[in-house]
Parts: sequence; structure tokens; C-alpha cells
Amino acid sequence: MPNEFLFFMQFFLTGLSMGSVYALVALGFVLIYKSTSILNLAQGEIMMVGAYVCLSMTLDFGLNFMAAFAVTMVFSVLLGLAVERLALRPLIGEPIISVIMVTLGLTYILRGVVIMVWGNDIRQFNIFPQEPIDLWGIKLTYLYVWSMGISLVLLTFFAVFFKYARTGIFMRAVADHQTAAQSMGISVKRVFAISWCIAAVVSSIGGILVGNIAGVGVDLSHIGLKVLPAVIFGGLDSILGAIIGGLAVGVLEFLSAGYLDPYIPAINEVFPFIILVLVLMIRPYGLFGIEEIERV
Repeated sequence: MPNEFLFFMQFFLTGLSMGSVYALVALGFVLIYKSTSILNLAQGEIMMVGAYVCLSMTLDFGLNFMAAFAVTMVFSVLLGLAVERLALRPLIGEPIISVIMVTLGLTYILRGVVIMVWGNDIRQFNIFPQEPIDLWGIKLTYLYVWSMGISLVLLTFFAVFFKYARTGIFMRAVADHQTAAQSMGISVKRVFAISWCIAAVVSSIGGILVGNIAGVGVDLSHIGLKVLPAVIFGGLDSILGAIIGGLAVGVLEFLSAGYLDPYIPAINEVFPFIILVLVLMIRPYGLFGIEEIERV
């Protein structure tokens, strides 16, 4: 294969792997927004806390990874329930900006708790083999391959869940019209709680995968901010948009690192936000978002 093609595919596949993790975290944003109309600014911090809990169970308490993963999932469900019940349910009926500000405050609370419990140091833990896989000259680590595989399996599972499962259909009904769903006997509060639990679980899984790639530290929460362009790119209310947006942002980030970073240092850090601005200028509701027209 020509060297240019190998160079392109190296960054493309690596970006696709990281983009699949972004898509998983973006799914958490979309779930909460679809069911509650809230943009959860604490999504990155929830992801960071999940990664720290799994790391602590593995390194500090000596559990094997599967046991640590199970404990992390239980903790994530409880965290999602606690946030929804204690912080957000009392604000039902209040202005959306008030609820968004509560999620902003939650980011600092979770970050402060993490610093108090685990400190500021970046910690490493590896659960996948370190040897790279050679695919016809393209080298990928098992970590990236497993990250992409796990993310795509989970994304497929949730796509099927929302289309065929009873609870998934209830969540879609609440997303379409809360009052109509409640009149049909669907518990809107229960759907809210389930949405936050699922969002916390998928974010924690994303945090574990990213933590294995870049280490677990307080800065891991910044991934949540980086995922926002993927959410806006695909559409805040579209699960398909979250998947495509996450993959697209991941690929664009790594391709910009490969081709533009030698000329413009750290361009990959801002490139997703450049895309975000361009998408908002051309299509404010994202590629798959539903355009709403308010008539006065």
C-alpha cells in the first residue's frame, strides 16, 4: 500500500475508535435532553467519577476488572438516581436555565469530591494487551480495537432497546410529548430517573475506556466538553445523530492532528469546536435534529 494511504488509514481508524467512545458519551447527552429538555453540563464529570471508581476498585481494592466494572455500573446507577432525585426533581416546572445552572454547579461539586478523595495526579491502569495489531501495515492497539467494539455493541443495544423494549418506547413517548405520555399512564418521573441512570452508565463506560487510553485524572472531565460538538453536530435530540456526530468528530480530530498539527500546533484540540461553529451557522439544529418553529 502507498505510504500516504497507510498514513491516512492509521489516523482514520484511530479517530474512528476514539469517535465511537465520543458517540457513547454523546448518547448520554441526547438521552437526558430528549426526555427532560435539559443539557447536562455535568456529563464529563460523571464520566470522570465512573473512571475513578473503576480504577480505585482495581488498583486500591485489588478486584479483578470484571468485578470492578460491575461495582462501577452499580455506583453509576445510584449516582444517576441521586442526581435526578435530589438535585433535579425539585426543579420540575422551573425555568430551564435554572436547571442547567444546577448541572453546572454539579460539575464543580463532583470535581471537588474527586480531588478530595483521589487527588490531582493522573493514574494509569491497563486492562488490554499492549501489543499493537498489524492490519496490512496499519498498527492499532488492542485498546482502540476493544474500545470501538464495546462502544458499537452498546450503541447497537440501545438503538434496539429504544425501538422495541417497553421502557424504551415509554422514553420515546415522553420525549415526544410529556403531557400526552402522562395521560396514557406513563410515569414521567420514572422515565426521567431511568434516563439519568442510563446516561450515567454509558458515561462511566466511556470514562473507563478513555481512562485506559489517556490515564485517569481530573482533566478527563474535559472530554464531556469535547463531546458537545459531536452532540450539536448530530442533533441534540437524535440518537443516530449522537452516533454519527461522535464518529465524525473523532475522525476529524485525529486527521487534523495528523495533517495539520505539524503546521498549526494543537489544532486537533480546537478543530471539533470549529466544526461546531460551522454547523451552527449552517444548520442550527444539527444534521439530524428536529427543527422547531415557534409561532406567535
